[in-house]
Amino acid sequence: MLPVPLQRPSGTSAVLAGAIPDAIVRGTGLVQERTGTALDIFGEHSVIGGFLTGNNRRVVDDFVDRCHEHIDIRIVPPDRDRFGRVPVNAKLAIESHVAMIGCDCGVNSSDLDKLSAIGAEIHKDYNLTMLNEVVDRVCAKMALRMIDVAVKENLVPKNSSIGFTGRAAISGRKPEYILDGIIERNLFDTPNDHLVFVDDGLARGASLMGRCMNSLGKPKNPIGGVRGGPCIMKPADQNR
Repeated sequence: MLPVPLQRPSGTSAVLAGAIPDAIVRGTGLVQERTGTALDIFGEHSVIGGFLTGNNRRVVDDFVDRCHEHIDIRIVPPDRDRFGRVPVNAKLAIESHVAMIGCDCGVNSSDLDKLSAIGAEIHKDYNLTMLNEVVDRVCAKMALRMIDVAVKENLVPKNSSIGFTGRAAISGRKPEYILDGIIERNLFDTPNDHLVFVDDGLARGASLMGRCMNSLGKPKNPIGGVRGGPCIMKPADQNR
């Protein structure tokens, strides 16, 4: 939970996430056209091939920019009832002072096929190392663009922490590139102390909440909640 200013009491997101890298790799023909994923090719780690530099790095940046021409990341406008593949009530979110940050590709995923065409071009003209580097940097740039929107909405104070979960943020070299981008933005004095990358944020969060509901979180030693604040659940026995 993050302390946020009164004009934006809370924030949430509606994002395509893993659908973006999946669309890129489906153009290669190396995975199933409709159900294949980036993990089918790369697994949880990057292709071993070292960092790309010089001309190759410029090629990577060009492909990343071309992909992001089709990726739309912003506060979901009030006239939208769907953003990406996610049904939303954007008007209600705005009325409730909730900053709903969305990630789409085209309009309601209409441009995913364009990402597949870029993936096909990479596979035809280069190799898996190049493809993997593009995927990692496309996903890292997605995360950083979402953070930029949150910063613009005053949702990232100096005492906040940012958590990342899911394969679109934690696989391959994505955490490294995301950290580099946050350092460049100078959001925190000690960025490593304000970032966490977890395999399954939903499951881990549910586990911590379960522990709190069983009174294992105490006001002086809280599990979860605002940093430096009391436990998010009132313990049954305040003296424990």
